[in-house]
Amino acid sequence: MRFGWPARLWEQGVEREVIDGLEAAADWLERAGAKRVPMEFLQGEYSVATYYLVATAEASSNLARFDGVRYGFRHPHSDDVLALYTKTRSAGFGAEVQRRILLGTHALSSGYYDAYYLKAMRARTRIRREYEDAFARCDVMMMPTTPTLPFPIGEKLADPLAMYLSDIFTLGANLAGIPALSVPVSPAPNGLPRSVQLLGAADAEPKLLRAARAIEVRGDLQRLGRAHETEATWPTKR
Repeated sequence: MRFGWPARLWEQGVEREVIDGLEAAADWLERAGAKRVPMEFLQGEYSVATYYLVATAEASSNLARFDGVRYGFRHPHSDDVLALYTKTRSAGFGAEVQRRILLGTHALSSGYYDAYYLKAMRARTRIRREYEDAFARCDVMMMPTTPTLPFPIGEKLADPLAMYLSDIFTLGANLAGIPALSVPVSPAPNGLPRSVQLLGAADAEPKLLRAARAIEVRGDLQRLGRAHETEATWPTKR
């Protein structure tokens, strides 16, 4: 098995602990007989920009029906049609959903449709072709799942862009329509969990699962070894 290694994707903005976990998983695959294939690949920011144009446009279009008249929640205190619409949609959607509807409506509006939505769809095609070219050279690709270790719940709610950038490595699979999975590896030195992501071509789920199993088994053996070591030294440490 050959696994793609687009190392330039995580040259910047990725925590050292995440990269260390990635290197460990790559080493485990190589010990199992896989071959690492270094490759160039589109930078992740293209996926983020493309996804948050396409996804918000789809959200705006799909959620337009929930206006308090035809579907879903209806605000009980509405004196006229305008109040019905505004109060229903303000109370029925959370802040993030409202943000996506507004962004998507803007991207689909007259005068901006070609500049934003159509351009994003062309970028999506480019991203899909980039993956197709990559899978002509390898069976699966390996990259981080997230650029950082887990952060406390609610820590980044006030910074939507930081939240969006947490998805920088996982959006490509959605845009290209390909399978991907996340595999736990050994925890970071501070005890926080971490994982790596494997991506495959269309219908390549068996290959993904084989590679994931190889990583999983090696990680289990490593954790088992640590458990035995801890058990053997526990009485003296206590």
